[in-house]
Amino acid sequence: KNMSDLSLNITDCIQVVVPEEVFFTVAAAGILENLLILIAVVRNKNFHSPMYFFICSLAISDMLGSLYKTLENIFIILCKLGYLTRHGDFEKKLDDAMDSMFILSLLGSIFSLLAIAADRYITIFYALRYHNIMTLRRALIILAIIWTFCAGSSIAIALFSYEAATVIPFTILFPLMMFFILCLYVHMFLLARSHAKKIASLPTSTVHQRTNMKGAITLTIFLGVFLCCWAPFVLHILLARFCPHNPYCACYMSIFHVNGTLIMCNSIIDPMIFAFRSPELRSTFKKMFYCSR
Repeated sequence: KNMSDLSLNITDCIQVVVPEEVFFTVAAAGILENLLILIAVVRNKNFHSPMYFFICSLAISDMLGSLYKTLENIFIILCKLGYLTRHGDFEKKLDDAMDSMFILSLLGSIFSLLAIAADRYITIFYALRYHNIMTLRRALIILAIIWTFCAGSSIAIALFSYEAATVIPFTILFPLMMFFILCLYVHMFLLARSHAKKIASLPTSTVHQRTNMKGAITLTIFLGVFLCCWAPFVLHILLARFCPHNPYCACYMSIFHVNGTLIMCNSIIDPMIFAFRSPELRSTFKKMFYCSR
């Protein structure tokens, strides 16, 4: 609120406010869609593989993002009604918990995308050894390490969020991980072109190669959507920390609610991409709905 008042004082940009009904609708849709992904993976034994476990990790991260914005909006409404104060000890702890959930969602999404990218890389270039390299046990260990690291980091960053030494590594991590994933993709697609020529004479391998490349393309779409939805909010954090008094920065921060809505839109778009790109997942959804009827 203080940042919003400051931005209004030093810039003529109008504060863009997203209606609360839109927040709740988008958040609820994101939570339900990702919950369907989790249920589909649990019910279909064909999905009990490392790749789909990594996809479930991404779905959980998306759900946390939607849940964070939903709870935040509820607390803002309670503050407006006078049930909560803005500077009490309880409210401070609540705010830290909310920040921790937001950071956990962001870090979980980044590392889940990284795990999926690594899994696709192994699938394409080490297809014959894939089941020996990426076993179910190793996938679960990787997920345990990822979420333990993300949980610890989110708590530490939320508690020391006012320290520049904490904010700078957090904001650097986002572009650094995205750059690493991008380099992995460029390397993957360049090698895939030469690899496809070598196995062109093998029909079964060609089909397998096309399937794996389809998975890599799907992940590329995920990465693009993730950047479009999360990058504006991360930029907002940077500007609020390092140039809050600059009129141009304050003008950008006036669309804070729009950036928050984009985060929740990511939670809606990801399951749609899954359903559109995976015929087996669509079939599982149909069976789920028919059984419920």
